[in-house]
Amino acid sequence: MEMIYPETWWGFMLMYLAVFAGGGLLCAIAQLLIVKTKLTPARILVIFLVAGVILQTVGAYEPLLNIFHSGIAVPIVGFGAALAKGSINAAMQYGVFGAFAGGLIQTAFGVGAAVVASYLVTLLFNAKSK
Repeated sequence: MEMIYPETWWGFMLMYLAVFAGGGLLCAIAQLLIVKTKLTPARILVIFLVAGVILQTVGAYEPLLNIFHSGIAVPIVGFGAALAKGSINAAMQYGVFGAFAGGLIQTAFGVGAAVVASYLVTLLFNAKSK
């Protein structure tokens, strides 16, 4: 997928507005689920992850990504889509066993970076319980 970047300041403003709208819509849906249901935050997280997997599987994630850019790619929905995309690609290349490993291969760098960053933060700061 090739990202199209605007060439005018107005185009950049529209892109930022789309990113804000996409991320804001996801946050609003999550907040509604928290307020209106008895779902725990962990279950809501799983719902968003599975939604990303489903969107990628049915081919709806890429068009949404072209509209909302990082507003939909950065949250957990984007992680679910990356898992599905890696699994689909590896399954096409290696068969059934590739489906199990593909998602991990696709997301390994991001997960590794998060682990290293969280470790560095624990070295720099001294957390205190209340």
